[in-house]
Amino acid sequence: MEALTLVHVALSLLGIVSGLVVVYGLLASKGLDGWTATFLVTTIATSVTGFFFPVHQLLPSHVIGILSLIVLAIAVVARYTRRLSGGWRGTYVITAALALYLNVFVLVVQLFRKVPALKELAPTQSEPPFLIAQLAVLAVFVVLTVFAARNFHLASLRAAA
Repeated sequence: MEALTLVHVALSLLGIVSGLVVVYGLLASKGLDGWTATFLVTTIATSVTGFFFPVHQLLPSHVIGILSLIVLAIAVVARYTRRLSGGWRGTYVITAALALYLNVFVLVVQLFRKVPALKELAPTQSEPPFLIAQLAVLAVFVVLTVFAARNFHLASLRAAA
């Protein structure tokens, strides 16, 4: 279990870091193909490895994992099969940002579970500090997604290629 946890956490952190670079690329209208592939692969692997932990019932983490895999499947189709053509460009931006948001949402949950100072502030994760943190993360991602959808254009990508 310890090795699985280490791999799962490492994949998750790599997914978040590479996802932040990808969002920067969306905002700057840069393809960042290597970072994008790293983000998608590690975020998919994070969701998949989450199902390897032994549990005997469906948990909220499983629901987020399933949702994340659906969103990531759409992002992969938009990016690699549909090549960002037409409405697939916007679909990709939204699904990539949503996949990253879900990863960060889980990070915040884990921080409030594992960091003693945060756990003291919100021991049941229904207290205002936890809710404020999650709402702040959501607000940041909504703003980033709107700007990314507005800024990410194929013409810029083709000119750079």
